[in-house]
Amino acid sequence: MTGHQAVVRVLALVPSLYDTSPGQRFRMEQWARWLKPEGIAVTFEAFEDESLHRVLYQPGRFWRKAKLVARASWQRASFARKAADYHVVYLFREAAVWGPAVVERWLARSGVPLVFDFDDAIFVRYASPANGYLSYLKFPGKTRTLCRLARHVMAGNEYLARYARAFNGNVTVVPTTIDTTEYRVEARAAHETPVIGWSGSFSTAQHLDGLRSALQRLARERSFRLRVIGAPLDYAIPGVDLETLPWKASTEVEDLRGIDIGVMPLPDDPWSQGKCGLKALQYMALAIPAVCSPVGVNADIVRNGTNGLLAATDDEWVTALRELLDDRDLRERLGRAARATVERRYSAAVHAPAVRDILRAAAEGRTVSRSEGAGA
Repeated sequence: MTGHQAVVRVLALVPSLYDTSPGQRFRMEQWARWLKPEGIAVTFEAFEDESLHRVLYQPGRFWRKAKLVARASWQRASFARKAADYHVVYLFREAAVWGPAVVERWLARSGVPLVFDFDDAIFVRYASPANGYLSYLKFPGKTRTLCRLARHVMAGNEYLARYARAFNGNVTVVPTTIDTTEYRVEARAAHETPVIGWSGSFSTAQHLDGLRSALQRLARERSFRLRVIGAPLDYAIPGVDLETLPWKASTEVEDLRGIDIGVMPLPDDPWSQGKCGLKALQYMALAIPAVCSPVGVNADIVRNGTNGLLAATDDEWVTALRELLDDRDLRERLGRAARATVERRYSAAVHAPAVRDILRAAAEGRTVSRSEGAGA
């Protein structure tokens, strides 16, 4: 810890169990490890419990989910009382995954300063493929309330920050980051058949569906294997040599190291505009060249032809992937530049000090100065 500053106790109210959700893992869960030596002690309290976590992203089971969500919402209310034991409440996305901003208003009345962090366009109505009916119980409009209630807002990209600034003058862009000590670049054996990889979840597999025709066309021209991480294990694209792997935090990095080219397709819609480019950053941190849709922050992270490739149409996707499959030197050149981009602009080491300054300033009842809260 620097100097003799007192320890700042932070209550982190997050949606998911620890080490299970990408947004949490690559934001506060990751930053907390860097913040601890700086005198910021973070305690995590998840909305979901084990029972809810097991069923939440399974299709159907509406009544079981509704019952567990109601129970979790009731339990969540107790944290408004516990907040008094902390200097700051850090809120990731929302206190309860469905319903209006009831708990958040209680927290605001407790007098403990609130730091609100969001990395998706949660102000846009979005129907989850696994929870279509329950999605109608979400209140996207409460995002503006959370921005108003917060002492400070952290937004994952400029698109989200522009929304937040309409309701709060204290907004800092803090991108989703990669721990480059964990995502190390290691020599990879050359595959006789190159591997194109995608990593995601049950709910984002629909984005990979958008590449079906391009991948099928490519498979008729070139030999490659498609590695799909995190989608349903029966996921298939006819005509494409495909392997599926379950997502596991313990094997995530090694599973990604087994690919030669990473893909991040996205539809160009208001929800995707808020994405923070995590898949691309994961590939890039491992010096794996990424091909991405030029949607939202992707076009800022990836400089076409310099540290990766951008593709919008099927023809562009086929051309980009064909070039990378055919040219190992190109893959290596783009991969090296990609790693350098992550080290310089998207590493936890670069941005954790800004998070530290925001939390400490909130605890001390002041706004962040210009010299604070500004990542590289």
